[in-house]
Amino acid sequence: MNYEITNFLLALIPIFVAIDAIAVLPIFLSMTEGMPPDDKKIIIKQSVITAFLVSVCFLAVGKFIFSALGITVADFKIAGGILLLVLAINDLLFPEKTRRFQGSSIGVVPLGMPLIVGPGVLTTIIILVDTYGYLPALFSILINLFIVWFTFNKSNAIMKILGENGAKGFSKVMSIFLAAIAVMMIRRGIFELINMGW
Repeated sequence: MNYEITNFLLALIPIFVAIDAIAVLPIFLSMTEGMPPDDKKIIIKQSVITAFLVSVCFLAVGKFIFSALGITVADFKIAGGILLLVLAINDLLFPEKTRRFQGSSIGVVPLGMPLIVGPGVLTTIIILVDTYGYLPALFSILINLFIVWFTFNKSNAIMKILGENGAKGFSKVMSIFLAAIAVMMIRRGIFELINMGW
């Protein structure tokens, strides 16, 4: 029982780091600046629902796609780890991600996908399924998307507390953790390939 609870808790951390809601927060504020509160709530709902649907679809068919293409989990760990490492380094060296988008669909693109659920999160989901199983991975997705929803709803208050520099500093720390997780994925993938006889 304790082992199962530990798996659920451990599965929370990688997706929390990969989503990095605090880093997305300034972008969300920039995109929704001047919007009426009701419109902002619609955007938040769109973004979280989109992120959830994309995540669950990938959770359900990701490993099937791998099987059809002849890709092993070890291959994906290495490729995904490299991708996460590039994303982390990009975040550390080029932190300004803000873009201007117009229209009511910004909750779907780019907020829901790829800002909340991007390549890094999808990579992490597959690794979690392989490491902890489907239920802990789904639990992690649900809890982390709730955190995103709460963060967006309380965006103004959180930014006042953190300040712009505080948000940037938190984002840098998350990027460093993401880089460390990426290196771990690459290392495990290489070891698994070696054990499989390459």
